Amino acid sequence: MTAISQENQVESHHHFKMFKLWGCVSQFKPKPKKSKTLLGDYYDFPEATMAIGRLDMDSEGLLLLTTDGMVSYKVRDKSIEKEYYVQVDGIITDEAIEKMQNGVEISTNGTIYKTLPCKAYKLEDEPKLPPRGRNIRKSKHGPTSWVSITITEGKFRQVRKMTASVGFPTLRLVRVRIGNIHLGNLLPEDVFELDNLDEALTC
Repeated sequence: MTAISQENQVESHHHFKMFKLWGCVSQFKPKPKKSKTLLGDYYDFPEATMAIGRLDMDSEGLLLLTTDGMVSYKVRDKSIEKEYYVQVDGIITDEAIEKMQNGVEISTNGTIYKTLPCKAYKLEDEPKLPPRGRNIRKSKHGPTSWVSITITEGKFRQVRKMTASVGFPTLRLVRVRIGNIHLGNLLPEDVFELDNLDEALTC
């Protein structure tokens, strides 16, 4: 392949960031007998677009998408930070945060796994996020608090399992950053096309 054709191949790829809303499944093809909203229901993505990693149906926030499988592989690497704002049940304690920072034991694929050390701290003020599509719960059920958790791995429902393991179940989870790419002022369903994803490969 010539240098010119390689360059054209790179330029032909498309990259996006999206505010995945609550209730949307991070895929394009539905599973049999399922009728959930999918990524393609909100934007006319090019053929062969794929989500880089996933957010669970009940999680929200920053989702990167690309037509370049190699970039997808690089962004999922453990060198790339993923930051989440997490609303938890109760007023989270310094002790609970320290435990998560040092790694906690969670169940994954039927076995016990200790998470890698991570960054975590309590958010003193509630982050300015759009309302979720479905109410979290009524305030009469007790106080809640927010914590920032930054991890470099991605076990199934890892952040939710981490907060539960220290006694503070997750009520709302919003991914706000991947590498140097931030959710910014995107609103639920918003899609923004990026020139490239190179900036996501460094923190």
